[in-house]
Amino acid sequence: MGFTIFVVVLLLLVIITLFAGIKSVPQGNEWTQERFGKFQRTLKPGLNLIIPYIDQIGRKVNMMEQVFDVPSQEIITKDNALVTVDAVVFYQVLDAAKASYEVRNLEQAVLNLTMTNIRTVTGSMDLDELLSNRDTINAKLLVVVDEATEPWGVKVTRIEVKDIKPPADLVASMARQMKAEREKRANILDAEGFRQAAILKADGEKQAAVLKAEGEKQAAFMEAEARERRAQAEAEATRVVSQAIAGGNVQAVNYFIAQQYVEALRDVASAPNQKTLILPIEATSILGSLQGIAEVAKEAFGPGGQSQPAQMPPMPQMPRQPQPVQPVPVSSPVPVGAVPPKRQG
Repeated sequence: MGFTIFVVVLLLLVIITLFAGIKSVPQGNEWTQERFGKFQRTLKPGLNLIIPYIDQIGRKVNMMEQVFDVPSQEIITKDNALVTVDAVVFYQVLDAAKASYEVRNLEQAVLNLTMTNIRTVTGSMDLDELLSNRDTINAKLLVVVDEATEPWGVKVTRIEVKDIKPPADLVASMARQMKAEREKRANILDAEGFRQAAILKADGEKQAAVLKAEGEKQAAFMEAEARERRAQAEAEATRVVSQAIAGGNVQAVNYFIAQQYVEALRDVASAPNQKTLILPIEATSILGSLQGIAEVAKEAFGPGGQSQPAQMPPMPQMPRQPQPVQPVPVSSPVPVGAVPPKRQG
């Protein structure tokens, strides 16, 4: 009976010893092995064997990346503005032994280190710079905190500032400042638009003036050319009449004068504002001049009168006027075909 109890106790002792010497470390964790309280080695994930009753497990360290929130804290900026800042920290243990034996309460140490550096970095910046340069703040914090935690076997992967809250009155002042700035930009844009419009308008007027001047120049050139051609035609007509007079043909003078009479009467009769037409010449003189034109035509067909006699050209039709034309009474008849007498004075 006593032997049986001894065997059972021995078996239980063997089983307990086996369990004490076999350790299974889960994935994502590392355990430290201590022998009589001194660090021996790090147990990796999986099955590990230790010496029972001599070796024991010291610390169980989580090797996965971890995250914890940094509590909100009030910070005074460089320009004496009071703001509330909170952040979040991501870190990972790379050396389980250092994380276990180089620092006490690793998470609390990383937290305090991060909070103090947030005060240092943000306190050296102005409020406007603090609100607009979060990436710069994150980069500075990451460099400083990661360098400080390196002896602890910890790698700080990211530090992100979650929120920066200025006081309510400061937020209202910033809103008014932003509104004033936007109104200023709007006014500048309006002024710039008016300036551009004025420049474009002036440019358009300049181009219009240049085109108008070019048109007037072209018109003046064409008018001068037309006048030159009319002058040449007039000179040619005068030359022909002069040659006819020099040859003893008096009827050419009658033709020339009759033509001038007819054109003058046409101009007077076609005036838009005339009511009464007063003839400054005798009608019989015009008829005499027209008779001279007929004589010129007869001579043009040849001597002997073989050709048909030239007919008198039709008198120009006077436009009808609201009041009848009142001709000047004929003082003395002029023979047909004679040259009208010159007036005295």
